[in-house]
Amino acid sequence: MPEETTTATAPTPAPTRPTAAQAVGIGCAALIAVPLLLVLGLVVWIALETKEPSDFPRVAPEEMTSRVLDRSQEAYDVLGFTRTISPGVEKVGVSPENTLDADYCYAGGMSDTIVHGVYSMSHSWALDHVGAEQAVPGLRRLRAHLEDTGWDITSYREAVSGDYWDLYASRSDGEERMSFQWFADREYFTGGAAMPCATDPGWQQGDDEPAGNAPVPPDFGPSLRGGTAKKG
Repeated sequence: MPEETTTATAPTPAPTRPTAAQAVGIGCAALIAVPLLLVLGLVVWIALETKEPSDFPRVAPEEMTSRVLDRSQEAYDVLGFTRTISPGVEKVGVSPENTLDADYCYAGGMSDTIVHGVYSMSHSWALDHVGAEQAVPGLRRLRAHLEDTGWDITSYREAVSGDYWDLYASRSDGEERMSFQWFADREYFTGGAAMPCATDPGWQQGDDEPAGNAPVPPDFGPSLRGGTAKKG
């Protein structure tokens, strides 16, 4: 009979247990790590919660108004519209619009705490009776212009659901924003620009909120840059 060969298997070493000193060291490390993480979390939370007016640039509302109108004006010219829009709006989402708004600014992070004396200025405008022959090439032209001038296109959609187009752009880490929408079914075009939060140098405790009370805008249209305009 052939001889059977047997391979010896080395015994599996018994699992080692940490010594008392090692156990104490591990326990201490864990006890130290947990409070440290809590402290670090608290530091981050406090940093987000304690944003104050001094953390924002000091810019008078009049200056921010001029800046936001310049952004809207530039886009309006690129889009090629020739109508001038009077201040105000008769019916939101239907009639032409030309409005300014000063909004609240917050401490940041998950906080909903308002930073007093700080505001964000925005401008909204809209036109009715805007057909595809104006809106489509205008939006494509504006997208290219914004990309060429340092804006990030955060969203651009053509013919969403067959009748809705939009274009969103931002820069300065998202602090400055512009948005545009066209509703083909009702031939309605909207645009807007928003500036970063800023501290109103003239605001004092007890003044109305938000700071930077938005003024009534001037007529908005190509006439502001010396062009020929139609009222509408």
